[in-house]
Amino acid sequence: MYLIYIYIYMYVLIHVSKYMKNCGCPQLLSIFYKENGGFNFENLKRNEILIEKGAKLPTFRKTGTTICGLVCQDAVILGADTRETEGPIVANKNCCKIHYISKNIYCSGAGVSGDLEHTKIWLQHNVELHRLNTNSEPRVAMCVSRLTQELFRYQGYKECAIILGGVDVNGPQLYSIHPHGSSSLLPFSAMGSGSLNAMAVLEAKYRDSMTIEEGKELVAEAISAGIFNDLGSGGNVDICVVTRDGSQMIRPYKEPNVRLFHLPQPTVFPRGTTPYLCEKVENLKKLITIEDA
Repeated sequence: MYLIYIYIYMYVLIHVSKYMKNCGCPQLLSIFYKENGGFNFENLKRNEILIEKGAKLPTFRKTGTTICGLVCQDAVILGADTRETEGPIVANKNCCKIHYISKNIYCSGAGVSGDLEHTKIWLQHNVELHRLNTNSEPRVAMCVSRLTQELFRYQGYKECAIILGGVDVNGPQLYSIHPHGSSSLLPFSAMGSGSLNAMAVLEAKYRDSMTIEEGKELVAEAISAGIFNDLGSGGNVDICVVTRDGSQMIRPYKEPNVRLFHLPQPTVFPRGTTPYLCEKVENLKKLITIEDA
């Protein structure tokens, strides 16, 4: 019976489409061919038209970043630097790159700061709605699934490289999520422009069943390696420890580049400090001549 209905629907749709094409009604025909998702290029076309008319579009802000994370005993530890760059300019020296998702799930991000901020808020709302609908605490795998599906829709045009970690009924878990939507479950991971330096430290010193204190020191050392060896990374070291019961945000955990020399404050002398011998007041208005242009 259902096959008959489908056949009738397709038959009517094909003949109505042919009739509308012959009658020149593309606006009515578009009703039957609605988009079902994917990337929308309307703004891209709009931007091209604006550029042709001489408009100067604002540049995006991109975090040349070092982020990393690792799994230790009953916890996940995330770390990040605090430098936000806009091309060769340091736009923000104390940017927070570790984001709250839920009570037991956090993420750190690298990429375009606008995309990261929007994606973080979108994921927070979806996870909270899922918690209210199911009346249960969200799981890390659910967050990763929703995030990878969203990023895959945009085929990498959302420049969000994310390390997501948390602790649920399945224990501590850490995922590395790339902008095009792929994900990997790993014991430790590093992303961003300084990831090679951080990964060198993690691969050399990571071991299973590390304590939380050992994990914090290793994450701080990995982020510091990115800060000192990558021009896009800098500032302080932020760390977040996520356990089953909650989280502990330590900001800053370490300040490797403390400013030693500060600009001197100007010396303000009180009025009358300098003595003077005489005073002469002269009216100069009579010497000023105003002429028409």
